[in-house]
Amino acid sequence: MQQIADPERFEPIPDPRPDDVPWPEMLWPIPVGTELIGKSIQLTAVDPAADSAELFRALDHDRVWAHLPWRPSEPEQLEALLRERNSQPDWHVWTVRSRRPIADRPAGAIIGVTSYLEARPRDAGLEIGFTVYTPPVWGAVVNPEAKLLLLDYAFETLGAARVQLKTDVRNHRSQQAIARLGARYEGTLRRQFRRADGTLRDSILFSITIDDWPNTKSRLTTRLETA
Repeated sequence: MQQIADPERFEPIPDPRPDDVPWPEMLWPIPVGTELIGKSIQLTAVDPAADSAELFRALDHDRVWAHLPWRPSEPEQLEALLRERNSQPDWHVWTVRSRRPIADRPAGAIIGVTSYLEARPRDAGLEIGFTVYTPPVWGAVVNPEAKLLLLDYAFETLGAARVQLKTDVRNHRSQQAIARLGARYEGTLRRQFRRADGTLRDSILFSITIDDWPNTKSRLTTRLETA
């Protein structure tokens, strides 16, 4: 008698690493004074009191905050936001500064902010997020170089085995930018976060693992060399 497939039965996913070995815990928190320096930018730990006014001016554009849940209306609100995020033990917020003129920004200017978040030392994983740049540097070398610096530090210094990135389902530009890094689409987290307009967003989830990292690093390095 022929069996009829159960349409509601989930086919279990096989373990791709059945003979895996234990992975050491990830280094965390990041040592005070750490800087990540590239050819065009450098990342330093954000100083909410010192950086907020210049950062607010750089990010004071509707397009910057379009897919984020809240937009600061003055530097003091941005400072409070940065202090709140910096106070969380699983976050590390970086100020992004130019090291040479980029677009219309002079050397030394603050051009954005990016972060590690949801750091899980025991599980050797973290997320890169809360990344916003001033619009004049969109499409320039800033984002790929920042991601190369952050990924390199996460995998090769902190000892991460997984880095994830996620973005709003409506933010097509961000999804394409993440995919160009070499990150793999993992799925959609449905109705995950509340937007500023009260709707609940779906988040598109990507990841890069230590297994992917050599190829991703090579792609990003080549991309920056030819930029």
